Amino acid sequence: MESEELLNGAGNGQQDKKEKKESPLVSLEKDLAFYADSIKEVAMDISTEGISTSPIFIAHQHEVKLGEIILNREELNTNWTIQASTLEEFIEKGIVKPEKKEHFLKNYKNPQDYMCVFVIVPEGANYVFYPYPK
Repeated sequence: MESEELLNGAGNGQQDKKEKKESPLVSLEKDLAFYADSIKEVAMDISTEGISTSPIFIAHQHEVKLGEIILNREELNTNWTIQASTLEEFIEKGIVKPEKKEHFLKNYKNPQDYMCVFVIVPEGANYVFYPYPK
């Protein structure tokens, strides 16, 4: 799913009631643009060190027990904390079922061009493939 789909696709019943309230994904997009170079560097390190060919970054505003913190929102005075993980850890923790691995990889975009972000909000979680700035 592209970031634009998540940002513009927020037209559910709850969103209509809170029409004036800005989506938290607007602040996420701003933080991802700010974090892009650091995230790309970590993604390339994960790949070149042979840890995984499928890095996944977790964006959240609460405590998450998955991956390792690489960008802390409190230290950086931003809205979102980013943690680095891998597809292998997602399978190990049961977030991606082993039988869904091939489907996930078929949809996974080139980590040199896109960051794979698992966005966690109170309403749920979803994957976003966000392009690195050129």
